[in-house]
Amino acid sequence: MDRVLSFSGGAVPVSAVVWRFDPSGGPGGQHANRSNTRVEATIDLAVAGDIAPSVRQKLIDRLGGELRVVVDDTRSQARNREIALDRLEERLRSGLVTAKPRKPTRPSPRARRRRLDEKRRRAETKRSRARIDPFSSDR
Repeated sequence: MDRVLSFSGGAVPVSAVVWRFDPSGGPGGQHANRSNTRVEATIDLAVAGDIAPSVRQKLIDRLGGELRVVVDDTRSQARNREIALDRLEERLRSGLVTAKPRKPTRPSPRARRRRLDEKRRRAETKRSRARIDPFSSDR
């Protein structure tokens, strides 16, 4: 495999991925018991690939020192390997995405009025459903 996991700020060659294979869990008869189709792929972010130091630190802060995915979606080890590489690449990309800061806003006066009107209507509906106690001194 000469594939490279690329993302903004760097690239990690597939040779830096540590693979582990196990039998998939669950039913499947003789094939499931003999085939190591479950794939576990791990990348050590501290040493892997051609990544800029600032990007590497950002990834380690957000994802931890080791990035690991486990795939047992299909019965084919080769297909599970491809899926694992896709998921690793997606995690590397998502680890660099910075969330847009939220600007706090306040509800408009009309929205506030609508909310209070709805609360009043709801309270009136609940009040109208209440049982009337004939022995109550509220009358």
